This record gives sequence, C-alpha cells and structure tokens, in this order.
Amino acid sequence: QVQLVESGGGLVQAGGSLRLSCSASGIDPSANAINWYRWYRQAPGTQRELVASITAGGVTNYTDSVKGRFAISRESGKNLVILQMNNLIPGDTAMYYCNIWNLGGNYWGQGTQVTVSS
Repeated sequence: QVQLVESGGGLVQAGGSLRLSCSASGIDPSANAINWYRWYRQAPGTQRELVASITAGGVTNYTDSVKGRFAISRESGKNLVILQMNNLIPGDTAMYYCNIWNLGGNYWGQGTQVTVSS
C-alpha cells in the first residue's frame, strides 16, 4: 500500500524559510522506476497549483512565482522528497501536498499547512 506523509509546514514571517519533507512508502525508489515527484499547493478558494517537480533522473521544474526561492530535491535511492522554501511571501500561504506519479498510479499525501505572515 502506498503512503505519503508530509511534514515541515508551519507559521513563518515573510522573508523566512521552511523545509517541507515527503516520505513515501510502498513505491520502488530505484532510479529505473518512472517516478515523477511533485509538490502542489492549494489556497482557500483556489485551484490546486503545481509548485515544483523532479523526475527520477533529477530534472526539476518550477512554477514561475517560486523560481529562485524554492528548491525541490530527492534523496537518491529513497522516496524522500524535499521542498526548501526561502524568502517566503504571504502569497505562498497554502496547504502543500506531496504527489508521486508513476505507471502504477497517482498518489497524494494529506498535506501540510504553510502560513506566511506579513
């Protein structure tokens, strides 16, 4: 059974940093597995937004609003995905969700709340 657990959210002042972690079980973490690791976020009254992604091969992509501030990474050989968030702004306030997609399915965590105060 696949399970994703996020951690690291919280309340931070604008300009601060947070480090989100996503630990997954039940998914083959080997480099040959076609896993696509992603972080999404959703603020109240808005659609879920793709924030950052990283492939099993390490190719990363970011939405424009977080480029230069956020960094996604993955521990090699493990299903542990990190989202380092720096220089946070109130517009980053949202529930953040970890997502893993592969040929076997599309898996979601329960989310971790990030709140940035001005």
